[in-house]
Amino acid sequence: MQLKLTNSTLPFAPLLLIAPFFFWGTAMVAMKGVIPQTTPFFMAAMRILPAGILLLLVGMIQGRPQPQGKLAWLWIFLFALVDGALFQGFLTQGLVRTGAGLGSVMIDSQPLAVAILSLWLFQERIRLWGWLGLGIGVIGISLIGLPDEWLGSLLHPETIEASLGIDTLFQSGEWLMLLASLSMAVGTVLVRWVCKYNDPVIATGWHLILGGVPLLAISAEFESQQWVNIDQYSWIAMGYAAVFGTAIAYGLFFYFAASGNLTSLSALTFLTPIFALLFGNFFLGEVLSSLQSVGVGLTLVSIYLINQRDVLAQKLKFSNPKQEDIYIKYH
Repeated sequence: MQLKLTNSTLPFAPLLLIAPFFFWGTAMVAMKGVIPQTTPFFMAAMRILPAGILLLLVGMIQGRPQPQGKLAWLWIFLFALVDGALFQGFLTQGLVRTGAGLGSVMIDSQPLAVAILSLWLFQERIRLWGWLGLGIGVIGISLIGLPDEWLGSLLHPETIEASLGIDTLFQSGEWLMLLASLSMAVGTVLVRWVCKYNDPVIATGWHLILGGVPLLAISAEFESQQWVNIDQYSWIAMGYAAVFGTAIAYGLFFYFAASGNLTSLSALTFLTPIFALLFGNFFLGEVLSSLQSVGVGLTLVSIYLINQRDVLAQKLKFSNPKQEDIYIKYH
């Protein structure tokens, strides 16, 4: 790891380093457990609205500046629409139809889309390892998201017509999770402009609030009995997803991102679905099919390769001692 943990003033910094990914993974499990007792849009709003308020309060206590000017608010509104409303809406709708662990893998496949968007918008180099990761990721996501009947028909062409039902595909929760992942990827790219005009913590707080308002409005208009059947344990689970899985997770992530190497921090993304898969199996009894298990493994490998492509390229360069001497001489 290249994060400057020795410079951190927080106690138990190594444990806190993985805390955001633990909280994000276990929050998926908590939300999945609450779904049968509530409605998707209400739960999405209840996750991000309180978290946004908490982040704004922390930012105000720290004296962080509020957004100034039309451009600052414009980028926050766009960020709120994409990374707040669309991301959380697709995520909770997808959780109705898929498991917490599998859904988390789909969500955290967003580095694949981020790499492609960055290449297109910012001409960022993907490198050999990045392209390899993208290829493996496409295969992994296909094994996870496509129905087993579709994949089986490739080996038995005589059954292909019976297997290729479009309705089956678009009713799949995995595809809603993929849309959530794409929304998160676009939001990740937008952050570059959001933080150009805003304090990152304050912008995150406002985008959670502004993204949660339309979700709450949709819930009020189209959903019913949102909280009637929620017991005290489910309220605690929703509180956990809001406070720990959103507010504290974002706060810790920003702290380490500001004090260390963001590429190394992002490489820990693969821990989120691992935590979600482990706790989903333990608490919810979620079991993956054989093909989905292979797809999960390939997706995690692809996330690692994409996030660590620069580090791997540097290690490959240094495999030749003469190249290492030249690099040290001119750097």
